[in-house]
Amino acid sequence: MSPKNPKFISFKSDVSKLSRPEKFTFPFYYEPHELAFHAMDQLQDYLLTQKDWIHNFGLDDQLDGLIIGKMFGVLVVEDKQGDLGFLAAFSGKLAESNDHDYFVPPVFDLLDSQGFFRKEEVVINDMTITISELEENEAYSKAKIELQKTITDYGLELQNYKKQIKESKAERKQIRETSAHLEGAALEELLEDLRKKSIQEQYFLKDFTHSNKQKIAVLEEVVTAFETELNELKEKRKSMSNTLQKEIFDSYYFVNSKKEKRSLQSIFQNTIDHKPPAGAGECAAPKLLQFAFENELKPICLGEFWWGASPKSEIRLHKQVYPACRGKCEPILGHMLGETEMDENPMLLNPAENKDLEIVFEDDYIVIVNKPAEFLSVPGKSISDSVYTRMKEKYPHATGPLIVHRLDMSTSGLLVIAKDKIVHKHLQKQFIKRNVQKRYVALLEGIISERLGTIDLPLRVDLDDRPRQLVCYEHGKRAVTKWEVIEHRNNQTLIYFYPITGRTHQLRVHAAHTLGLNAPILGDDLYGNRATRLHLHAQFLQFTHPITKEAIKIKVDAEFS
Repeated sequence: MSPKNPKFISFKSDVSKLSRPEKFTFPFYYEPHELAFHAMDQLQDYLLTQKDWIHNFGLDDQLDGLIIGKMFGVLVVEDKQGDLGFLAAFSGKLAESNDHDYFVPPVFDLLDSQGFFRKEEVVINDMTITISELEENEAYSKAKIELQKTITDYGLELQNYKKQIKESKAERKQIRETSAHLEGAALEELLEDLRKKSIQEQYFLKDFTHSNKQKIAVLEEVVTAFETELNELKEKRKSMSNTLQKEIFDSYYFVNSKKEKRSLQSIFQNTIDHKPPAGAGECAAPKLLQFAFENELKPICLGEFWWGASPKSEIRLHKQVYPACRGKCEPILGHMLGETEMDENPMLLNPAENKDLEIVFEDDYIVIVNKPAEFLSVPGKSISDSVYTRMKEKYPHATGPLIVHRLDMSTSGLLVIAKDKIVHKHLQKQFIKRNVQKRYVALLEGIISERLGTIDLPLRVDLDDRPRQLVCYEHGKRAVTKWEVIEHRNNQTLIYFYPITGRTHQLRVHAAHTLGLNAPILGDDLYGNRATRLHLHAQFLQFTHPITKEAIKIKVDAEFS
């Protein structure tokens, strides 16, 4: 490390002959510059050999405790003397700490024992303990149980007594009817006796109701006193937590190359939720840029990678390079890099330019095209060119939505187009009811030893990093895929996929996830490794023609199959 700045790490390898990038890395989709790879290699060597701290990444069977893989990042920088080095950072906390010697410090250290957060947290935690003790108070628990028992017993006894009164009333009526032969004093005496019994029953019911309601009221007063105190404490805790959160957001600020400051709260005020998501600002990229800008270091290029076992919900490969997340980082980096000249955003480039759509079937009602890889099915936010727009241009008089189903932009293969609304409705109904037979072919990284099987893993979108999908048993939608191995070649597996459901990225996640096949599709830049293309192709379709009622069977092989 340089004596000029203890966080400035000098390269161990000779990088003097490497050309520097003309522009800074676009952080949300990139191939790291060679300088960034050198820095990441050096950081990974440090992670393998360091003795400064202990953290269970899931790579060492000898370590106990919770396994937590981590995102690490490097920022290649230039100091005022023109010397090249790099900064290192980790996301969140590492080994139960926010700050370690080798890495840049957090932008705002929530674990600082002298900071206002820790002091306020102690007060809030004490209040939480008080609330917990009050909720478990013996007198409170006893009063609640007794109150519930009294209410239940009263209800049952009242029900039984009212039933008795009803039966007694019917009995008295019957007595009156069968005593019609009586006259004079005998009749008067009988009727008076029946009237007294009726009055006695009403008085008893009144006294019984009054005494039980009094008993309930006394118990309710005890319970209410406890619950009032509890609610007041909870409201106070909530107010303190909200105030503390706002204070954090207002104190948590980020700078750009011009040293212009913006708080976390103001950065996120124009987002959908109008507030920062949990963990915003704790990722590696914002930490690295903050330290560079505050210490007169010029950012040259960026690289971030995963270290350790993959989490159960998402797919992260050990040592794999990943871009910055969009949900938490995009607004922050938008401010921090707003004055920095960056590489062009590749997601704004039209991947379908100069690509043709091959029509493999057409009649008066239907068109089936063989969509190339990296070609949108429908227009995107920034790119309009798509199968839909091409078909709209080719068939200007066609009615309806045209596109019956979709393929991911990166997936090639068969896509069905309807020329009118009625045909579209009939075809879509077949897809919804799963009456359409579909088969995909894919090339996976690694060898799948079994011959066939079924994957059932529920999926939902990663709210912090769209369009990435997560396996989620709590909020995910069911996703089912059948698969069949075709052949093995060069440590790769050619496979058929038969999707039973049609979730976003279903085949890609089911292939890559550890609970699925644990073998990413070759060229999957979201869940695996980049290649010339995503090796996933919609190869076969069979459905019933909405008009002729004939079985339509179409098969187009992929280039890689």
